[in-house]
Amino acid sequence: MAIEVVNRQRSWRIDSQRIADLATATLRAVGRPLADVTIGFVSDRTIRRMNKQFRDYDRATDVLSFPATNNSEQTVGNPVSEFLGDIVISAETASRQADEAGHSLEREIDELLIHGVLHLCGHDHESDHGEMNRLELRLRRKLLG
Repeated sequence: MAIEVVNRQRSWRIDSQRIADLATATLRAVGRPLADVTIGFVSDRTIRRMNKQFRDYDRATDVLSFPATNNSEQTVGNPVSEFLGDIVISAETASRQADEAGHSLEREIDELLIHGVLHLCGHDHESDHGEMNRLELRLRRKLLG
């Protein structure tokens, strides 16, 4: 398993090891212990450009996931290492959302990271009748306390 954390913004400090540890724990919890993931932190300007280019939404967002393959077809517990894809988080939006929710930036980033990992594993909250949301809440309780 390889978790790569890339920080492309300068306004907020990112603890790369803490992020990698949470990504590892999340992947283990969903039965993908050998999966590889890249996690990038960017500004609102960059994520807005990506959101426009890849989703045709001309606005900043908090997290984007870019699966490497159609992961819904892969089996849970596959012993072979696999690259799941990329997660991109706007530290700027995460900071605003943390303020609005009344918790730390670290907590907000942790929640966005779990959300992004679930998307890379093939979950889709827009079409699964709440399944992803329920799983995400269970993982938050288990991994974040």
